Amino acid sequence: MSGRGAITDVPYLPEVRIERDADVLVAEYAQRCGVPVVAPVPVEDILELHLGLTFAIEDLAALFGTDGVLGAIWFNEKLVRIDTRLEPSENPSRLGRYRFTLAHEIGHWRLHRTYYREDPAQAALFDGRGQPAFVCRAGDKLPVEWQADTFASYLLMPKAIVVAAWKDWRGNLDPVVLADLPPVAVADGRDAANATLDRFSKPLAERFEVSAEAMRIRLEKLGLLMRERPNTLF
Repeated sequence: MSGRGAITDVPYLPEVRIERDADVLVAEYAQRCGVPVVAPVPVEDILELHLGLTFAIEDLAALFGTDGVLGAIWFNEKLVRIDTRLEPSENPSRLGRYRFTLAHEIGHWRLHRTYYREDPAQAALFDGRGQPAFVCRAGDKLPVEWQADTFASYLLMPKAIVVAAWKDWRGNLDPVVLADLPPVAVADGRDAANATLDRFSKPLAERFEVSAEAMRIRLEKLGLLMRERPNTLF
């Protein structure tokens, strides 16, 4: 996902800070609603009801004249646009990507809007809304996009909620090791370990309405899913 628009230098943010900011947002929303947040995290309500942003689903390939755009955010207009190809009612298999893209744009709003300065020369572009602060594409590796992706992961899969769901699902907090899972046959050069761990993660991913890959990565970070058995010898 790549940034565009008049953005000044964005500082390095450690991952622990990004996780804390995402947890603060979830806590804010829970306090506002008066009930605990449970899976799946209500990302649309957080975006619209809590943050006061609006979002529209549009053909972004036509709007930007290029394929591969998943979402974009206009800070001054408090507007998020999501590509029609992610519309979950039309493409149910893209639900995880749709929610992740919304959470990614929320990440830009929370982490980066203070660094944005509108360029008046761009005011006539994009239906008079000017240049978006960020145009987001799959696979972009800019640091600012890593920050928004990381924020999205923590927003959609908060540690406390994931750990509680794991315990409910597995009955304990014992980690699962790759070697204990039945392997998945793969083709087209896909990583066999990732495929096996993704398949295992799918039930929890469905509960959180995220992709199996996103849940697998989150569980690995939490130490609940492991590629190698830990050495317990002292």
